[in-house]
Amino acid sequence: MAWIMDIIELGKYKQVQDIARQTIDHLKSFIVGGVSEADIYYAAQDFMLNNGASSFWYHDLPAIVLVGGRTKLSVSGKEYEPTDTRVKRNDLVTVDLGPQIDSCWGDFARTLVVGDGKVIETANINSSKKVKEFFEGITFEIKLHDMLQEIATPDMTFGDLYSRMNKEIETGGYKNLDFKGNLGHSIEKHIDKRIYIVRSCNTKLSDVLAFTFEPHIQKEGRPFGYKREDIYYFCDNELRRL
Repeated sequence: MAWIMDIIELGKYKQVQDIARQTIDHLKSFIVGGVSEADIYYAAQDFMLNNGASSFWYHDLPAIVLVGGRTKLSVSGKEYEPTDTRVKRNDLVTVDLGPQIDSCWGDFARTLVVGDGKVIETANINSSKKVKEFFEGITFEIKLHDMLQEIATPDMTFGDLYSRMNKEIETGGYKNLDFKGNLGHSIEKHIDKRIYIVRSCNTKLSDVLAFTFEPHIQKEGRPFGYKREDIYYFCDNELRRL
């Protein structure tokens, strides 16, 4: 039986996801060369609480922030602590956010590129080779999300989705870094009820209220990781991004 998200509940999920989205926009101006993971972590926490988040659903953790080579780490929220690792002039920063309002989760992650000491959206002709390589990973993440929206159907299982997307990751020369091997999970009211996008899962995509897609990947031979996460749900058999 497929879930149907009513308009009131949908509004709450949109509200909390928008808080996460706005937090990333805020951090784009906050993150500069020299700030630390801990600086970014507390800036994210303060912004979310000041803009409507009531709590954080993932082990009470507002954010997982990883800088530089630490972007390839996959760590449980039970174990994560922000460090004093500082952003370099040309660097990568991943921020994964989990605000909550009335048991409705936001779940949103982006890997940001720092070039010449500030967050940049694209490389240009004067960008270093390193920065241009950073954007290759960002572009591939976007490609994966675009592919999801092309191939996902209500009757597709989490296992089918995993197989299709993991093959795409491997064919592209990347590997799945997630410590549980998954590519996302269902949106629930309790953390222990999550259903994961893994090979063995036969649950249909439309049998859950909504789900995240969050491939955490690394290009073979390179020392950095990438993550891009959004929440998706079906409405009238059409996959939509929250």
